[in-house]
Amino acid sequence: MTQVAAPTSRTYRDYAQPLWRRILVSRESAVFVALILVIIVASVSVKHFATPITLTYLLLDIAPILLIALPMTLVIITGEIDLSVASVAALASVTLGTLHQSGMPLELAALVALVVGALAGAINGFLITVVGLPSLAVTIGTLALFRGLAVGLLGTTAVTDFTEFWKVLAKSKIGASAIPSVVIVIAVLAVIFAIVLHFTRFGRGIFAIGLSAEAAHFSGIQVERTKFILFVLSGLVSALAGIFYTLRFSSARGDNQTGLELAVIAAVLLGGVSIFGGRGALAGVLAGVLLIGTLGSALRLASVTSDVINIVTGSLLIASVVSTSVLAWIHKKRSAPNHNK
Repeated sequence: MTQVAAPTSRTYRDYAQPLWRRILVSRESAVFVALILVIIVASVSVKHFATPITLTYLLLDIAPILLIALPMTLVIITGEIDLSVASVAALASVTLGTLHQSGMPLELAALVALVVGALAGAINGFLITVVGLPSLAVTIGTLALFRGLAVGLLGTTAVTDFTEFWKVLAKSKIGASAIPSVVIVIAVLAVIFAIVLHFTRFGRGIFAIGLSAEAAHFSGIQVERTKFILFVLSGLVSALAGIFYTLRFSSARGDNQTGLELAVIAAVLLGGVSIFGGRGALAGVLAGVLLIGTLGSALRLASVTSDVINIVTGSLLIASVVSTSVLAWIHKKRSAPNHNK
């Protein structure tokens, strides 16, 4: 993907404003407000929405999206994109299933599946950072390649005979609450990714690359190495999401999680990450995932068809991209008179 300066990058004038104002008027806060409004409206108007079991299934459903959105956020902030994440998850699922079916202990099979995911990410990273191909073209190609490998290994069959302990664990809840145990894993990873992105030199380099890869290179940032690491992380976490999905439904199939990349990218962009790179925050992305998941759950409970839900998700994706450009244009127009003084 061609590196361009992010039209929504923050200026000195933005940071000169009071902290409370920057927080309240940010894109991330708008997503949080929208999330709260959807929860309130759905709780009042949709039958059975405000129940513990709905919360449990909502969090279980969005768990793979939450996981993959973490590295995807970092990848898109650099100005790149990874469309192969769902196919990597499926490949990891098939790897787990076939190895376990052949007699390998599930723990070891899961470890091999994670390695396969990391290798898939490394292939993407190599083609993008070493060969110099655009990430959009590369990951469209590997989307088909990894999905083809996954389907080719199992065909139309499925592996379902997984160890009962791990199947129960994948769907278990924290104590007597309605919150699935997998949320603990997601929370730990979210904290790690947030610290790396917002409080480390490596994270500052990610933002710098998104704003201008050339300028970042001259500043001493290892652009290619950083991007390669991010694509490996994307493959690794996608494999983890594939393993969780497989154990939750006790089914390893080559067509698992088809189309998941759309929901992930929509949530990341909706959460305030600029498609041009250089801007974004993990808090907004997590809110974006919850917003899309909550909206989808409410619509399903209201007997809305999956086709309509896909239309809503696609519309949110388009609105996220368009609104970013519109807000940047408005900000530029409002700032122009001040620069002329």
